[in-house]
Amino acid sequence: MAELRRLGARSVPILSRGDDWVFAQNIGHVVRFLGLNEATGPVLSPGQLIQRLDLFLTTAARIVPQMPDTHLLTEVPNRPRSYRILSHHIFRIAEAFLEVAAGAALTGEMLAVGPTAEMQSFASIATYGEDVRRRLVAWWAAQADQSGKQVVQTYYGPQLLHEYLERTTWHSGQHVRQWHMLLGMAGIAPDGPLTDAAFEKLPMPSSVWDG
Repeated sequence: MAELRRLGARSVPILSRGDDWVFAQNIGHVVRFLGLNEATGPVLSPGQLIQRLDLFLTTAARIVPQMPDTHLLTEVPNRPRSYRILSHHIFRIAEAFLEVAAGAALTGEMLAVGPTAEMQSFASIATYGEDVRRRLVAWWAAQADQSGKQVVQTYYGPQLLHEYLERTTWHSGQHVRQWHMLLGMAGIAPDGPLTDAAFEKLPMPSSVWDG
């Protein structure tokens, strides 16, 4: 923490060399910082990423309500996060993207916004999620510029909208992947589960859960 304060960094992960440092949230920034000759950046186009994110949100809205509400306060493996918080977070990631695309600067607190007091069932969380999905699709259809070259502001520095959209897509998809496993742990077969093809060309973590 003392070293972070000395450098002026306010969050992790970062990569430092002497007094120079870069946020390691964006692998392209890391490659440039190290002077490596490596191709970086999203493989999928913005339109393809929107389609993939739409798939993840559609799937989540369908399978989240399969979990019995008796599990609302059950905690997921490896961290103090309830099923209720996780299911809401799947959709909140995309909602925060819409806010940033509209001009807000992304903060960690924005992503940590939890469900409202009225969301006391997985069905109500799925209803919220379907509303987020509809707003995402409508937003994209209304964009005259779909290049993704606009710059947005995040807590880990300025990012191309394309880059932030990729991060939003795989982040939400990873949590949908986790929900599949939680249903399996509860002895429930997901309705229309995602296949490996849904995650192709996305920089997905190798594990479903962190260690």
